Amino acid sequence: MSDRPVQSADRLSDFESLLWRLERDPQLASGFANISFLDRPADVDRLRHRMARAAALIPQLRRRILTDPIELAPPRWIDDPEFSIERHVRAESISSTTDRAAIASAAMAFCHRSYDPDHPLWEFLLLDDGAGGPGVMLQRFHHTIADGVGMMRMSEQFIDIERDAVPPDPISIPRAEPMPSRIHASRDAIGHSLGRTVDSVRSGLEAGTRVVQNPASLRDGARATIEATRAITAELAAMGHRRSPLWTARSTDRTLLLMQRPFEPIRETARRLGVTVNDLFVAAVASGAGSYHRLAGAPVEQLRMAMPVNTRSDRSAGGNAFGMARVLVPTRVDTTDNLAEIHRNLGGVRSSAGVSMMQHLAGIAGLLPTPLLIQLTRSQVSAVDFTTSNVRGAPFTVYLAGARVEANHPIGPLAGTAFNLTMLSYNGALDMGLHVDTAAVEAPDLLGSCIDDAFDTLLER
Repeated sequence: MSDRPVQSADRLSDFESLLWRLERDPQLASGFANISFLDRPADVDRLRHRMARAAALIPQLRRRILTDPIELAPPRWIDDPEFSIERHVRAESISSTTDRAAIASAAMAFCHRSYDPDHPLWEFLLLDDGAGGPGVMLQRFHHTIADGVGMMRMSEQFIDIERDAVPPDPISIPRAEPMPSRIHASRDAIGHSLGRTVDSVRSGLEAGTRVVQNPASLRDGARATIEATRAITAELAAMGHRRSPLWTARSTDRTLLLMQRPFEPIRETARRLGVTVNDLFVAAVASGAGSYHRLAGAPVEQLRMAMPVNTRSDRSAGGNAFGMARVLVPTRVDTTDNLAEIHRNLGGVRSSAGVSMMQHLAGIAGLLPTPLLIQLTRSQVSAVDFTTSNVRGAPFTVYLAGARVEANHPIGPLAGTAFNLTMLSYNGALDMGLHVDTAAVEAPDLLGSCIDDAFDTLLER
């Protein structure tokens, strides 16, 4: 990411607005987090310097969200007049930084704490045992700031490729703009809504003119409409009951398991079997989930998985640019046919019309009252059993405020599903965070063991 300030729209996109409004339902909250294990404690002053500089370049890091009183338009990003880097980058002492189960528990308390809507929606917490032991950094961001890929781009602002890197020159944070009055905010929302209506009417008139001037465009428009209808139909077809007979309950009770696998054996096995690393990852998760059901005496042939799909054309872009795919996956991958099915299904996900239409559907959903929007979203996620995500990180060693990063374990949002296993590749390893709703998965440790065993089985093929 360059040192040029990032241009930021005053309003959230329709999709970001959807994520923000769903925050009112704790089960649908979309914040995500990360645990970085360090070889020594990070220097809090160095990190604050880097993040203050990042906040000068990336407006969302110094802005809060202002919801329009009448919700006729997406919420606005406004400057936080009380922005303080010390509030967002903190340090605490704990008894041990090597007890990973305790760190995972601390991370759950950290990332599930409610965000303060009067301040920017992110936070870093450095942990130190005070005795010269290894360090830990917990970080969390709300999804309105960026998705997982966007956060990896943003991390370029505060990581280094050498321990004693010369810090970049500071950049002053622009002076905060005054907060608009409620009257002004309501007037602006009405104007924004009317503007969008006028744009829609104008687009319709222009489309009509093109049809008159070029009748062939009518055929193209009809084809596009048919494709859009098919996409919406496919999305609605995913509604219904979850496939799991066990994972039916939902709650806000969470636990986290940390998992790790060497990258190279998985890449070599995937290449030998003619699939991708992500195919093998999904196959291991699906197979582990199937083993969990069989051990519980409730076998199931398929489960429905949700998976975010990166829709960026520019890989260097930050922010949010993803669609959410829902895929049925077989729970037995001990046959070539089932692994090939996963490869085939995942291969067509990125180009599917349903994924590409997600942003447009978010605009339509934005017209609904928030209680109805939450109800509709709950009915959609009720068809999904679990979530996976795969984020590509640095293939080499990086440093954070003078400390070497040993591992990075992501914590993906559940968003109403039984669990989310997110994988982040880093420096020759696949670091994973198994984030579980314990009302759904009553034996998280067993699920983790089943997934580990599934990895072992696949690597032996």
